[in-house]
Amino acid sequence: MPTSRSYGDACSIARALDVVGERWALLIVRELLLGPQRFSDLRRALPKASSNLIADRLRELDGHGVIHRRRLPPPAASWVYELTDWGRELEPILLTLGGWGMRVPQPPPPVSLSPTSVLLFLRGSVRPSGPPATYRLELGDQTWTVQTAADQVQISPGEPAFADASLRTDPVTLNALLSARAATAARTTTPDTNLTTPDTPADTTHATTTPDTPAGTTLDAALANGTAIATSDIQALRRLLQSAAQPSAPPPAPAPPA
Repeated sequence: MPTSRSYGDACSIARALDVVGERWALLIVRELLLGPQRFSDLRRALPKASSNLIADRLRELDGHGVIHRRRLPPPAASWVYELTDWGRELEPILLTLGGWGMRVPQPPPPVSLSPTSVLLFLRGSVRPSGPPATYRLELGDQTWTVQTAADQVQISPGEPAFADASLRTDPVTLNALLSARAATAARTTTPDTNLTTPDTPADTTHATTTPDTPAGTTLDAALANGTAIATSDIQALRRLLQSAAQPSAPPPAPAPPA
């Protein structure tokens, strides 16, 4: 059931945690960073949370003004949840939290990886340098539009009006494709660092190589074994994946004064 617990602390950090500090709340916010989602989408993205628990968190976030619920226009006419302007201000905070979490070890398998998680990874790690392009990504039963131009990546839910290339796969395989390339880029550009271990993510968000991710996965291998299906301009897909780069890990926090 929804909770009204409070730290009873006047500090703004405590007051913020009164709003988004309950378990699963920030992961629901994460799932809404790229656009509106149906309840069923959130349920699939967070398989370890019960339907009742997700419903409780949604009601609390809605009540606090972090998200709101609306009906899509016909022909969809389904109800979706999306971030309010105030809720969207959590995005840089969440991404910074993801960078802080890079040093936290992976949980034991089985682990989950949602489409939104790996797409945030894609958005943060890809550095497109070629001509503008539009891609259609199908991850499970969800379709996404990825647009690249001038070192920028924009991702939105839904079908593109036109796509230079299309890729159908699963989040784990896409994550492996991006992680393999980012690790290669890190070895090429920073051979003396420790950023190329299998447990290190290629972005400061939160997607990373999972225990179930095939090591060293390439697009050719994924196409050959059927874990990915590509259509149209496959070379454009290669350019997209090859532009993944591994940024530096956040520097350690300074030690407190003696």
